[in-house]
Amino acid sequence: MARVPLRLAPRRSEHVVCAGDGEVLSTGEMSFREESGRWVVEEVSNQSTGYCPDVSSWPAVAEALDRIGIHRPSGFTHEVVFRRCRSCRELNIVREEDFVCVFCGAGLPREWNVREPG
Repeated sequence: MARVPLRLAPRRSEHVVCAGDGEVLSTGEMSFREESGRWVVEEVSNQSTGYCPDVSSWPAVAEALDRIGIHRPSGFTHEVVFRRCRSCRELNIVREEDFVCVFCGAGLPREWNVREPG
């Protein structure tokens, strides 16, 4: 896996701006707490409608946190499943395993396809 830095920005900032022109392996929201004199990740998600990362991007997050020595959970504490509808091309957030487009009713793919051309 590429060794890229962990970039942090205030919650209301835009992930795209935080990334600059750098490669983005994952993105989302993260909160920290102090525990026994050190920082630990309290919550972490892949919630970013600018990049819509797949839940499979967790290893990039884990590696970045491990590299700087911040204790973390074993995965995203809140996973967001993004899919693009192949019929109407709208971006969807899949809830409760219901892979149906909320805009046109078409079936959504099971595999991540947000960056699919067309």
